[in-house]
Amino acid sequence: MSGLRVLLMGYGRMGRLVESLAPEAGVDIVGRVDIDNVDRPDEWPTADVAIDFSIASAVPANARRLAARGTHLVIGTTGWQDEEEALRRELAAQPIGVVFAPNFALGVNLFVALVADAAARLADRPEFGAWIHELHHRAKRDAPSGTAIAIRAAMESAGYGLPIDVASTRAGSIPGTHTVGFDGPAETITLTHTARDRSGFARGALEAAKWVNGRRGWFTMRDVLGL
Repeated sequence: MSGLRVLLMGYGRMGRLVESLAPEAGVDIVGRVDIDNVDRPDEWPTADVAIDFSIASAVPANARRLAARGTHLVIGTTGWQDEEEALRRELAAQPIGVVFAPNFALGVNLFVALVADAAARLADRPEFGAWIHELHHRAKRDAPSGTAIAIRAAMESAGYGLPIDVASTRAGSIPGTHTVGFDGPAETITLTHTARDRSGFARGALEAAKWVNGRRGWFTMRDVLGL
């Protein structure tokens, strides 16, 4: 094998999709960690980077184990952000790079940048109230989605100070749709990103894995894409 060596953390729909798209990205999947071997880290294959699409409760412990092995990390699992700051401080002592993103798709990250720009332009227009509505498949555990939380944070960082209502829908097999609206007295502005399937997420995670290898620090997908 001559490509980047990647270990999959979690082998659900996203893990299997990353595995299927790895060859076209020039990435070698050297193994996977799931419920059968998560408690046996000594048996995990050596890898350059681990891509984590597991479950929220497993992320911090797995990240510590992988960092101790010198394995770079790409984390796409959401729902554990309450522990993010503590984990960042802890892993700062390790010579590894970490990319954490609630969504790895290029379009979503461009969408967040566009929403932040709109929020900045409307920050001094209190007559426009903002809202976020996200839709995902019925099996998604966290609500609101990590992407919706990131969108709200980007709007607030851009200077939008009014409350931002966030609503979630869980139904069927929806890959992911996020709509941001600004509603004024006589008009409404909406911006929407719709994922047709999950391949954009998987390709973005593989791109992040190649980018973070050899780097040190905590990064986002905006760093990977140079946004």
